[in-house]
Amino acid sequence: MPSRKFADGEVVMGRWPGSVLYYEVQVTSYDDVAHLYTVKYKDGTELALKESELRSQSSFKHRKSQSSSSSPSRRSSSRSRSRSRSPGRPAKGRRRSASQSREHKDDKKKTIQETSLALPVSVLFESLNCVSSFHQKPSENNTKRYNGEPESTEKNDTSCIILEQKLKPDLEIKRVLEEYSLRSRKDDKKKEEIYSEKKTFVAVKPVEKVPSKTKELEFGGRLGTFMLIFLLPATVFYLLLMCKQVDPSLPNFPPLPALESLWEGRVFGVYLLWFFLQAMFYLLPIGKVVEGLPLSNGRKLQYRINGFYAFILTAAAVGILLYLQFELQYLYDHFMQFAVSAAVFSLALSIYLYVRSLKAPEEELAPGGNSGYFIYDFFTGHELNPRIGSFDLKYFCELRPGLIGWVVINLAMLLAEMKIHNLSVPSLSMILVNSFQLLYVVDALWNEEAVLTTMDITHDGFGFMLAFGDLVWVPFVYSLQAFYLVGHPTTITWPVAAAITVLNCIGYYIFRSANSQKNNFRRNPADPKLANLKFIPTATGKGLLVTGWWGFVRHPNYLGDIIMALAWSLPCGFNHILPYFYVIYFICLLVHREARDEHHCKQKYGLAWERYCQRVPYRIFPYIY
Repeated sequence: MPSRKFADGEVVMGRWPGSVLYYEVQVTSYDDVAHLYTVKYKDGTELALKESELRSQSSFKHRKSQSSSSSPSRRSSSRSRSRSRSPGRPAKGRRRSASQSREHKDDKKKTIQETSLALPVSVLFESLNCVSSFHQKPSENNTKRYNGEPESTEKNDTSCIILEQKLKPDLEIKRVLEEYSLRSRKDDKKKEEIYSEKKTFVAVKPVEKVPSKTKELEFGGRLGTFMLIFLLPATVFYLLLMCKQVDPSLPNFPPLPALESLWEGRVFGVYLLWFFLQAMFYLLPIGKVVEGLPLSNGRKLQYRINGFYAFILTAAAVGILLYLQFELQYLYDHFMQFAVSAAVFSLALSIYLYVRSLKAPEEELAPGGNSGYFIYDFFTGHELNPRIGSFDLKYFCELRPGLIGWVVINLAMLLAEMKIHNLSVPSLSMILVNSFQLLYVVDALWNEEAVLTTMDITHDGFGFMLAFGDLVWVPFVYSLQAFYLVGHPTTITWPVAAAITVLNCIGYYIFRSANSQKNNFRRNPADPKLANLKFIPTATGKGLLVTGWWGFVRHPNYLGDIIMALAWSLPCGFNHILPYFYVIYFICLLVHREARDEHHCKQKYGLAWERYCQRVPYRIFPYIY
């Protein structure tokens, strides 16, 4: 294994990704596996750089001293030659003076060009503006006045300094360099050497660093994740058993059912049939193929966007079953057994995912699930994007079996309510719950491409947490209100229903418009439709929106989620708190996600995120939190 060149805490010069400029950085750590240095810039930005992208400060001082010492020698030589000539030859003397001026300008350009790699951006722009002053006529330079007094040479140099931002976009630097033609035409060999080192100097924009060992553990670390593996299934089964009781009050703990009543092979077969039917719909060659965000190695995965088509085909299949008089109430009668089957399947899938991740390359591991602890990595997910050929397991489970299954379960509860209570039409409460949640699912599938920019896809690995959440928690906990209404019918008036509908529409509008602003800006910040949006530029090349919904609170999509969750629970009345478990859970989940997003964004964007937090002080709830 090659030894490292720079030690922790050492101050060196680090190349800024996407440019040829070097800045002063401090080495904070070194990854022995990926051979990357984690460095910290003066503005707080932390990046991972290769050893070839770091230079010692002494090498820059040596280069600068060489370039600066070359000009005086030439000027001294020119002056000595000028003094040796006879005063009686004025014409040649004037021509020699013009030659000296051109030589002086060339030396100035060369000095700036050779030291531009080591200078900060502000100094570079100062030098560029000073060079431009040499192109003016002497009479213009001498007639400039400041407060009525002739301007000295020192003042003229000082006036060239322009205060620039700490981090200028790479395109602006490139434009200025081209404008002043600061490209060496005689030193092509040196320029080739700069740009040919493993071709790392021609990157368009920085990419995330290769995943190293996870140092900061979430969810209470190893002990917390171990407890959650048992607590999550227990919570699901507790909620379902409570809904079956006549009095679902919290102190009234439900009796535990017999173990043999929780399992039935036929139910497990139906669940497998459902899962593989959705997998078949996913593999159909319909819908467009898009690229996801760049991975740590710069590669982009391709995804087929056909979730909405899968929903239409599923609706057609369910319609055929109802036409053939298949009792969809079977889902309600065996609801607990379906939940157990889904939990067993998600556990088996999680074991398979962890075993296969042990052979995955280092760059394909999840940045948050590579701690080296079995329980933690098993829970959070060790591999970022596990695939079987082109079949992306995480992306498929994110929207298909659980989300579409949620709608099918709601429909089964609606039919069960009509049959058990001898209703010709569903209750108004059941209609509202089904309609609101159907809108949410259809919106997610219609805007399927937006999920590619979420933390679940770009950051979280695929382990027990996401497998259980997608396949068990979403379909069986999110349908809690509809399941509750079957055994505990609630009557609401039309004015109350109208008020709840307005509340849901407000939440949906905030949720959808905020997500659309964010996704469109991420995909194409130069879109003319987004010209009215203001943003704070960051060192990563991305921008932080400070207008629209993202200038109102930092996470407006979470605010819309919570408002919609409340609207889904209100049709169940206020007799019991059980239907509002989803609201309480959703608030806790989003507060946790918000805290994780805050930490991630602070590390990623540095000082730009602090400026954004000062501009937008409220996180989720305006004037509250």
